[in-house]
Amino acid sequence: MAPRTPSRPVGTVTRGTTNPNRLRRMDRWIAATHGAALRRSPDPVAVDLGYGASPWTAVELLLRLRTVAPHARVVGVEIDPARVAAAEPYEREGLTFRHGGFEVPLPGSPSLIRAANVLRQYDEDQVAAVWERLRTRLAPGGLLVEGTCDEIGRRHVWVALGPEGPRTVTFAARLGSLERPSDLAERLPKALIHRNVPGEPVHAFLRDFDRAWAAAAPYASYGARQRWMRAVRDLSADWPVLDGSSRWRQGEVTVRWGALAPRPG
Repeated sequence: MAPRTPSRPVGTVTRGTTNPNRLRRMDRWIAATHGAALRRSPDPVAVDLGYGASPWTAVELLLRLRTVAPHARVVGVEIDPARVAAAEPYEREGLTFRHGGFEVPLPGSPSLIRAANVLRQYDEDQVAAVWERLRTRLAPGGLLVEGTCDEIGRRHVWVALGPEGPRTVTFAARLGSLERPSDLAERLPKALIHRNVPGEPVHAFLRDFDRAWAAAAPYASYGARQRWMRAVRDLSADWPVLDGSSRWRQGEVTVRWGALAPRPG
């Protein structure tokens, strides 16, 4: 049974900034890592939560998910009713828009909730409660992806959570835009961005990543991709890197959440 929907949407209106292709790196990762689960689902519904002033990210999510799960459906959810009205002309088979917030006003439980650039405006101490609310809305085997990127999607960091809690952190970049891996610190999700200080795991990780990047400088003559792959390979000797070269080649690296989680207090 779906939870009772609150009389008012839960959350506050975001700036609504969005651009075509802004979330391509996150979408590409979702399709690669969660596509099989979506195909197995009898009703593979994905929610684009807080899609913003224009519906481009929801439209693109549907197209990308259908390359791996042909029966996937996408529901764009926005807390600003004017944005919902503006998006409705873009509805099509498999794509609808609803007014709502963190309560996720769907009759059933989605297989995927993507919340990009939504929690950026919230306080760090609000993140855990939002994660908990969204996780309880997931179908069994579902996935919540929450993170932050720059305005044109060159740099992106996200946390993946299952119904049981946070699992991984993924760093993704257009490698030609990086001077060093720690440039991604400015796009850490809200749960981590204020923890990039000495004594915190995420700070140590980015420090070690920069060192591995510097050590891999001889590979730069073969291109930024080869340098990134070598740096990640060296980094994996000391950090729980969970993916492999096929993902590194895309300018990604995924690390176990427990290794980067903020220290208590």
